[in-house]
Amino acid sequence: MSKVVKVGGVEIGGGNKIAIQSMTNVAVKNIDATAEQFKRLQLAGCDIVRVAVPDMDSAKALVTVKPFTTMPVVADIHYDYSLAIASMEHGADKIRINPGNMSVEHLKSVVDCARMHNVPIRIGVNGGSPHKEFLQKYGDKQAALVESLLHYTSVIEKMGFSDIVLSVKSSDVTETIAVNRIVAKRCDYPLHLGVTEAGPSYQGIIKNSVGIGSLLADGIGDTIRISLTDDPVEEVRAAKTLLNALNLGGGVTFVSCPKCGRCRIDLEKYAKEVYDYVKDIDCRLKIAVMGCEVNGIGECSDADLGMAGGNGKVAFFKKGKVFATVDECNALPLFFDEIDKLTNEKRN
Repeated sequence: MSKVVKVGGVEIGGGNKIAIQSMTNVAVKNIDATAEQFKRLQLAGCDIVRVAVPDMDSAKALVTVKPFTTMPVVADIHYDYSLAIASMEHGADKIRINPGNMSVEHLKSVVDCARMHNVPIRIGVNGGSPHKEFLQKYGDKQAALVESLLHYTSVIEKMGFSDIVLSVKSSDVTETIAVNRIVAKRCDYPLHLGVTEAGPSYQGIIKNSVGIGSLLADGIGDTIRISLTDDPVEEVRAAKTLLNALNLGGGVTFVSCPKCGRCRIDLEKYAKEVYDYVKDIDCRLKIAVMGCEVNGIGECSDADLGMAGGNGKVAFFKKGKVFATVDECNALPLFFDEIDKLTNEKRN
């Protein structure tokens, strides 16, 4: 089990729930736009938010934007060590750096500041940035990525600092899986998982689900980001869905059957509207929308609440037992009422 690292008010590692992360896609200096994204991300279920800090004005803006959210705010730094220091001085709850982009002297200044402000450091190495020395030594990119990450970790440990989170990512899914499995065996720091540069939603969700999902199924990983070329809120929704699919989340697991010739309702419409209704509910529930009685009660006997279509009628069921049959024209609003009742029961 990994050690616990506290990021603001969120504890990651040590068996704590998998923390969902995302990153704003607007300049942090744009206070209004950043605040608006913070709000939307938090409402969607984001636990930790990261912002790009490319210049000093961005670092100084952290103190202004932080009051707009209760999520811990992570400053993403590349190359300029002074931006890492300024970010911590202006309220960053964690910093993300690649130590290979800094001199040892500058890295020590960053570590000293992190210690002073009690700010954890995420050491990040991506597929495009393994240390050249290790690439030459091993002649293998995966080995170079692992050794780069562990070398940087050792350097920071020797500076007397261990409040560390690790991440090693690639745009190649199999490479991401392989290197994280190796790192997980060789250290006990919390791991941040993700497939970097995964692309637009459809492709990106598939690549991240395979990469992150394989590792989580192995018991590897403490915090995740599903990187998408899209609205960052979609990253959070995809992450929640992935965690629920692995029984690691706290939201709704939604199931609906593939349509076949037995179906006598507009299954696509029913599934879409019910999914849209439940996707952001923060209760652990299983909701089913099925096209007929065969898949309905039989295959979804473990659903907390479900509906199955018939000939002008829709059966409502709980845990495999029918408790109501309603006219198809009234089915959706009545089903939403049942969802609300069940959600209130769970919360109380």
